[in-house]
Amino acid sequence: MTSRSNILAFVDAKLAYRIDAVAAARAQARGEALIVDTRKQLSWDHGHIKGALHLPTDVLEAQLATLPLDRTLIVYGWGPGCNGATYTARRLTIEGFNVRELIGGYEYWIRNGIHTEQEGHLAAREADPLVTAETHPY
Repeated sequence: MTSRSNILAFVDAKLAYRIDAVAAARAQARGEALIVDTRKQLSWDHGHIKGALHLPTDVLEAQLATLPLDRTLIVYGWGPGCNGATYTARRLTIEGFNVRELIGGYEYWIRNGIHTEQEGHLAAREADPLVTAETHPY
C-alpha cells in the first residue's frame, strides 16, 4: 500500500506541474507565461492557441537558446491522450526552464471557449458545459 506521504507528494508535484486552461490563459494575459505548441506543422495550421509559440519537438534542440528564462513555459499538445508536450516539458526542465503542462492540451483550451487562432483569424467556440460553466475574455 502506498503511504499517505507518497500520495501527497504525488498530488503536490502534479499541482506544481500541470495547469488548467483558464489559469494558463490568465498567466499568458499577465505576461507571466509563454504558451508553447509542441505539435507538428499541419496541426499548428489547423489552429492553435492565440499568441502561442510554435515549437514542434523536431526543432526543439535548435530553438532552446531562443526561449525566455524569465517566464513560465506552458507546453501543450493535441489533448489528454498526447504525450508530445510531456516529452518537450521534460527536455525543457532538464535545460533549467520553468515549465508547466496544459491539462487537456489544445482540446481542453477549445472546450473552455478560449480564443484560438487559425491563419491569422481569431476564434472562440462556445464553452462546453462539461468542462466549464464560465465564459472567458481571453
